[in-house]
Amino acid sequence: MSLVGTYVALSKPLVAAFPVLLLAWLRFGIAALAMPHWLKRPADETAMTPRTRGLVFLESFLGNFMFSICMLFGVSMTSAVSAGVIMASIPAVVAVASWLFLRERITLRIAAAIGCAALGIGLLAFSPTHAPMGPAAAHGALPWLGNLLVFCAVLCEAAYAVIGKSLTGHLGPKRISSLINLWGFVLSTPFGIWYALQFDFTSVRGGTWALLVVYALAASIWTVWLWMTGLRHVPAAQAGVFTVMLPVSAAAVGVLVLGENLSATQLMAFGMALLGVLLATWPARASKTQGVSPL
Repeated sequence: MSLVGTYVALSKPLVAAFPVLLLAWLRFGIAALAMPHWLKRPADETAMTPRTRGLVFLESFLGNFMFSICMLFGVSMTSAVSAGVIMASIPAVVAVASWLFLRERITLRIAAAIGCAALGIGLLAFSPTHAPMGPAAAHGALPWLGNLLVFCAVLCEAAYAVIGKSLTGHLGPKRISSLINLWGFVLSTPFGIWYALQFDFTSVRGGTWALLVVYALAASIWTVWLWMTGLRHVPAAQAGVFTVMLPVSAAAVGVLVLGENLSATQLMAFGMALLGVLLATWPARASKTQGVSPL
């Protein structure tokens, strides 16, 4: 989650250099070249059922393809700090998704956490905004639209957590990583080819290409493998606790690396969002029932 937050923030220079859909295609393509050996089914792994194949597709479409599109378009229209505040709502959204799909009960504390996250996001409407970067800026994109797209990425991330837990019971982390990346490449290929045919690749600097390679490896390989490996050992709701590192690292990179300023209103919004995270992730009292989750 720390790596995800870092590449969310660092994707701002990339969307300034590449069209979003071309960037997504390049990301999936670079990662596919790095892990073809992960696609082979291990001897101790059973063949995929139609349900597992469907979950793999949904995991890639929602948590990989749509998350990348919403996140990349979103951060091109808003600041990394604002994106970090919005993504602080992930634990609360995961709790709602767990209630809807896993039938987990939402306590008063979780309900309060959801309210804090919503209030923090609402405060962004009154905060100073930074100029959009990349192709979106040329079209006069509004920061509120960027914030909305980032929140759609939050919804995709929640689906990623819930579906991922189901997949880890049937497939290994490496195979999941390679399969969902391959689906992402397939889904983005028509858009990527169309943009590639009219894009001037010679205009991209060497440093930007290096950042793209790191972004592709982090987004499609390192973070996915780490997340899926962790999900094999902890419940999905408990894994949601660690998504706190995503908004913290995204905001930190925005301020420390990209030179963004943290206004008083944004600081208040971030505080409300983190208060929601604190409420959602504070350990529950010890219980005799096995498998009690913080969420």
